[in-house]
Amino acid sequence: MPTWITALASAFDFAAPLALLLLPLPLAARLIPPERQGGSGALRVPPSLVGGAEHAESIAARGRRRLWLVGTLWAALVVALAGPRLVLPATALPASAREIVLALDLSGSMERKDFSLDGETVSRLAAVKRVGAEFIRRRAGDRIGLVEFADQAYVAAAPTFDTATVARTLEEATIGLVGRSTGIGDGLGLALKRLAPAQVAAAKGEGPPPSRDKVVVLLSDGANNAGQTAPKDVAALAKDLGVRVYTIALGPIDMADNPDNEQDVVDVETLRAMAETSGGRAFRVKTTDDLESVANAIDELEGGRAKAPPLPLRRDLWPWPAALAFLCACGLLATRRRI
Repeated sequence: MPTWITALASAFDFAAPLALLLLPLPLAARLIPPERQGGSGALRVPPSLVGGAEHAESIAARGRRRLWLVGTLWAALVVALAGPRLVLPATALPASAREIVLALDLSGSMERKDFSLDGETVSRLAAVKRVGAEFIRRRAGDRIGLVEFADQAYVAAAPTFDTATVARTLEEATIGLVGRSTGIGDGLGLALKRLAPAQVAAAKGEGPPPSRDKVVVLLSDGANNAGQTAPKDVAALAKDLGVRVYTIALGPIDMADNPDNEQDVVDVETLRAMAETSGGRAFRVKTTDDLESVANAIDELEGGRAKAPPLPLRRDLWPWPAALAFLCACGLLATRRRI
């Protein structure tokens, strides 16, 4: 078989190929003998005696044209019913079973300008937006979500495979919408809630063992001073749910080194304890370079993405035979009016 025929066959199929069995139905109907009718007493006169030979030929030609239109109409309708489709080439996409929720601190201290981007001094939030958005876009194949917290926590983006949308949501984050304090416990708690509901059912003994492919990346530049839950208690819940928590302590000053200044210190010890309790890992970030290194490290820790089988993409072609059937129907109507 020629190569071009094989290529065409592989790029073309039908949604309902069995419908093509209807094509010979009109021919089968013609094989049925007509019902015999009794004589009516009417005298049949050949068309050649009524209107001449030219008129007879015109009627015969019109009949052949109508027969061709009817046949084409039927074939086009059957082909449209079969649903012809064009199979388009598709590339394999990276895929994994991971769900990652980023929990981002939007307290007032994130406005402090002690980070740098492109040689300019910028706020902590601006640096996190740049590095975090790049991290999210690299995670194609994962379900990514975004939780933002301050006095309260809220879901900015539910876990989704649309990483581009989540990245844009992070880039649009604004300080002050939900307060200016730091509710680390509530932020982590809401992130756990937005992961797969099966995790909660497993913790209650109502489902199978929890998956080890659930991750929360929590970033904060302060100490917990808002909310209704203690960070370490929520970290213990994360362990029960089988969710790893990676914590990122952001800022130049540790609370342990300067316990009297609660406005510009980060509680590194609490964040480290949260990560260790859940089975995750704690990171310390003081510069933009540190932040980029942490993003790369988490990318490597949560690697393991493989090429998933490409999903076949098909373009429906049935409107074309349907349009041909419509044109044939219009032709039949025009022919009938001239008779």
